[in-house]
Amino acid sequence: MSKIEEALEKANKLRASNVRKKTQSLNIFERVEPREVENDYLVSLNEPNSPVAEEFRKLKSMLLRITKKDFLNTVMITSSISGEGKTITAINLAVTIAQEIDHSILLIDADLRRPMIHNYLGMNPKYGLSDYLLKDIDISEILVKTGIGKMVLLPAGKTVPNPQELLSSVKMEYLIKELKQRYMDRYIIIDTPPILSFAEAISIGHCVDGVIYVVKEGQTQRKAVQNGLHLLKDINVFGVIFNAVRGMNSNGYHKGTDYYAY
Repeated sequence: MSKIEEALEKANKLRASNVRKKTQSLNIFERVEPREVENDYLVSLNEPNSPVAEEFRKLKSMLLRITKKDFLNTVMITSSISGEGKTITAINLAVTIAQEIDHSILLIDADLRRPMIHNYLGMNPKYGLSDYLLKDIDISEILVKTGIGKMVLLPAGKTVPNPQELLSSVKMEYLIKELKQRYMDRYIIIDTPPILSFAEAISIGHCVDGVIYVVKEGQTQRKAVQNGLHLLKDINVFGVIFNAVRGMNSNGYHKGTDYYAY
């Protein structure tokens, strides 16, 4: 075989490989058979007519309005400390977006210290983010269809002793850039550890288009919120969500109902 023939064959193989990768990228977000997920925290899915679900729809509308013009499609969700509801916020917002006809969503569990998203969704994935960062695995191998609209999950993966090193690595930065470019018409939501407890959120924050900051009403001290937002001073903050606000029935909600405001 001549060198020219070898070059042509190599080019053909490369084109075929790129076509397969492009097809995988497109197919991963196709709707699959709906799957029931029994979890009281997934109000956007299981209680779509509730006041809480309505607040998530408002949050979705706010986010789409902010990001639509320049299509800022990568969003990090964090909080000051644990227990404020950042993961539940990330999941419900992702579900709300995934139920839209015109939108699909990639939900990433980057809380490698306390990964919970796969548990809430009742899933047991083989690989995840940590596996990708440690091994030679293609992105398509770590994306899992959830059966919830056009929502795909990138789970946390196996527990590792050095999450900070992995999440602040060049490979993690490249992954976010690659996902943003590969899925330009998709929203990408990243759940991270609390920002005051661990440094990973700051590292990831510099790689995304913006941040949603979750505060639990009546629990988080004002100083903690101020300190957390100060750490994000060089990062675009889309907004602050107050979780578990009660009794604001002057706006038409039932007194005593937990819901989100922003």
